[in-house]
Amino acid sequence: MDLRDSGERHISWAARSMPVLMAIGARFELERPLDGLRIAACLHVTAETAVLMGALKAGGAQIALAASNPLSTQDDVAEALREYGIGVHARAGVDRATYYRHIHQALDLEPDLVLDDGCDLVNILHTERTDLLDGVSGGCEETTTGIIRLRQMAAENALRFPVVAVNDTRTKRMFDNRYGTGQSTLDGIMRATNTMLAGRTVVVAGFGFCGRGVAERAKGLGARVVVTEIDAVKALDATLQGYEVRPMAEAAAVGDLFITVTGNRDVIRAEHLAAMKDGAILANAGHFDVEIDVRALDELAEEVRRGVRANTDEYVLADGRRLLLLAEGRLVNLTAAEGHPAAVMDMSFSAQALAVAWLAGERERMAPGVYDVPEEIDHEVARLKLAAAGIGIDTLTGEQEDYLHSWRVGS
Repeated sequence: MDLRDSGERHISWAARSMPVLMAIGARFELERPLDGLRIAACLHVTAETAVLMGALKAGGAQIALAASNPLSTQDDVAEALREYGIGVHARAGVDRATYYRHIHQALDLEPDLVLDDGCDLVNILHTERTDLLDGVSGGCEETTTGIIRLRQMAAENALRFPVVAVNDTRTKRMFDNRYGTGQSTLDGIMRATNTMLAGRTVVVAGFGFCGRGVAERAKGLGARVVVTEIDAVKALDATLQGYEVRPMAEAAAVGDLFITVTGNRDVIRAEHLAAMKDGAILANAGHFDVEIDVRALDELAEEVRRGVRANTDEYVLADGRRLLLLAEGRLVNLTAAEGHPAAVMDMSFSAQALAVAWLAGERERMAPGVYDVPEEIDHEVARLKLAAAGIGIDTLTGEQEDYLHSWRVGS
């Protein structure tokens, strides 16, 4: 009872900062765009996700939810969701086998639509639960890592149903990835370590929207920021924004705090770990726990001191240097903190809800593949968010419309 009450309070608090999604939920309750549909979801089980689940349920959907990360589940929220009539298969701190068992349990719903965050659920559908594929007519993917996997599946003609790339909307990339990841990542690091960033050297691996947000927030707190990149255009962008750009082989020796946010594996490897300062902190903000080579860290360590602080493990190397790994190398913002602020998730999950409703109506006419969210959904979310904040914007006059659509008018 205490756990459920705590979850309800957390969900209610998040809902205060999610006016767009709440309005969409009220609209769904009247229109019922998801009536009779079964949805299996693999998402971070947080208070913000609970508000999304409420909107989809109001639209008529039957839902089974598994966690998209073994450490990110908020147990009180999971318990409250069960009381709301949503099947939740998630618990904080489970091992890898239990994590995948929970995804299988969500798929036991025999879904019509799927929602994924990282592509684990879709991957299992295509490898271990192929008996369910004929019944799945579409899905949505929430994160960059998942989109990378899905596009590869599509390129190999392995993807069996249409998937909407919710991650690729402008409202998601510009605000969730940049401002949400930037703030929540540093929030998690400071909760786990109580470290001061001012005057420290922070190495940010990857300068996409997420990495840019992390770098901006670290710089704003007074850190010296070094960026590592493999993309020349992004590296140039970082340089022109005033960041120092180095290869990881050079950055390893100067960094006090390392934050990986690339979507790729082995960004920090054994040779980098061997060059790091005593007391260097390692944190990952990419979706999977593969960006920091934790196995190499284990092999280098003479001793591992677990839990020197909550979500902080200390690895003592043969020469006495100590390296601090946060959240076992998993998503630091959702393990050591609470993930993105609700106000940011309001936009991402509103786009998700509208994309699900759109997909429900269009799925029978769509071939397997990865699809962009219709632009009008992105604009609707932005308009609703501005309206909720009491912000007005200009509109084009008739003459301006004509000018923009004419090639005959010159200087």
